[in-house]
Amino acid sequence: MKLSSPRAPLSPARARNCAILNQFATPGLGSLMARRIVAGAGQLTLAVIGFALFCAWFVDVLRQFYGMINSDADPQLHPWLALAGIGTFALAWVWALFTSFSLLREAKRNEREGILIPP
Repeated sequence: MKLSSPRAPLSPARARNCAILNQFATPGLGSLMARRIVAGAGQLTLAVIGFALFCAWFVDVLRQFYGMINSDADPQLHPWLALAGIGTFALAWVWALFTSFSLLREAKRNEREGILIPP
C-alpha cells in the first residue's frame, strides 16, 4: 500500500466497516483503513497510551494489595492514574467517533455524486 497514492473514493460499505472498527474494536484502526493516516495514527496512539496508563494503575493496585498479605500497611492508591488512562482512551474514542461520522458523510456524498469505482 502506497501512502502517497491518492485515496480511492470511499464506498458506503467500506465507510461503515471502518466506522464499526473505529468504535467497537480499536479507535484509530478504522481511520487507518480508510487512509486517514494522521487522524488514525493520533487516535491509535492516544488509545494505546490510555490503555497503558489504566494497566499501570491496575498493576499498582494488585501489587499493593498483594503486599498487604504479609503486612498491615494501608494501600496508597493512585486514582488519578486510572482516571488519566480512562480519559485519554475516551478522548481517542470521541475523536474516532467524529472521524467515523466524517467517513460516513464522505461515502454518502460519493454515492450521491456517482464517483464510486465499480467493483
